[in-house]
Amino acid sequence: WQSQSITRHPLWSKHKRPLFMEPGLLTLYLGKRDYVDHVDSVDPVEGVLKIDPADLGDRKVWIQLACAFRYGREDLDVIGLSFRKDIWIQHIQLYPDAGHKPTLTEMHDTLLKKAGEQGHPFTFNIPTNLPCSVTLQPGPDDTGKACGVDFEVKAYLAQSADDPDEKIDKKDTCRLVIRKIQFAPDNTGSGQKAELCKSFMMSDKPVFLEASLDKEIYYHGDPIPVTVKIKNETNKVVKKIKVTVDQTTDVVLYSADKYTKNVLCEEFGETVEGNANFEKTLPITPLLSNNKEKRGLSLDGRLKDEDTNLASTTIIRGGMDKEMLGILVSYKIKVNLMVSGGG
Repeated sequence: WQSQSITRHPLWSKHKRPLFMEPGLLTLYLGKRDYVDHVDSVDPVEGVLKIDPADLGDRKVWIQLACAFRYGREDLDVIGLSFRKDIWIQHIQLYPDAGHKPTLTEMHDTLLKKAGEQGHPFTFNIPTNLPCSVTLQPGPDDTGKACGVDFEVKAYLAQSADDPDEKIDKKDTCRLVIRKIQFAPDNTGSGQKAELCKSFMMSDKPVFLEASLDKEIYYHGDPIPVTVKIKNETNKVVKKIKVTVDQTTDVVLYSADKYTKNVLCEEFGETVEGNANFEKTLPITPLLSNNKEKRGLSLDGRLKDEDTNLASTTIIRGGMDKEMLGILVSYKIKVNLMVSGGG
């Protein structure tokens, strides 16, 4: 499943105002929170940082965009057990001026009007080989920041961009989490097909089962029509058809943690008598709303308490380093026949 509507509803136009974070000397403005991965390119992150130079002293002003992977509870940080890894990070010095002169866009102009004369525009270009935002759904009793892959824009005051020995006060930092979301290509291929021939004891003839999809990609919330064909050459009765959808999450950046969770299970009371044929398209719609309590389910990156979706399928292009993707997500549809006296 892929996110389809995000390009038509940028957050800034929905709320009629830009997003900003203001700690004091710094005010960070972004025009939106969702940035779309179009497979061959990613929306640039365009923003403005308002800088009050009055009390900066000899410190410089930096802006950074980081893609990070978190696997472990936030409350374990105090004993050094929380696992966090920066997958990609880029720093830009905005003050004093170090030569960052982005091409100004309509978005920049809108934010500069909001920030005033102290506004400094910036642009980050996200590489195409980075993962999309993924959140592992916490359990009812889990607290702290959720595990997963996230992107964060951070402005801060420091002598250098990334000196580990330099302590940066929280009041000298402002940050906004953004989402990188997968947008599926329009040229979707033909759907897959699977076949099975099953024989039973005390019967010299089998049951043939074929399941197929009409296309390769489905969007969040769209019904998925599964076409089922059955040729029952036995004297047994097919009592019902069960269709399930499983999500497989492969955490490639953390050991070999791979697990599968069911996101849909529907039974259809279709009966196929012995020596009879059957063909029907069964619609299914996997939704996060039916899986809210399942801990560890992969979701599209969540921003605070905003609604999200089941995670989009990871698109792996040739030459990509899987470890750079952090979390790989895929889905499988299974069709089972319940046969009287045959399991």
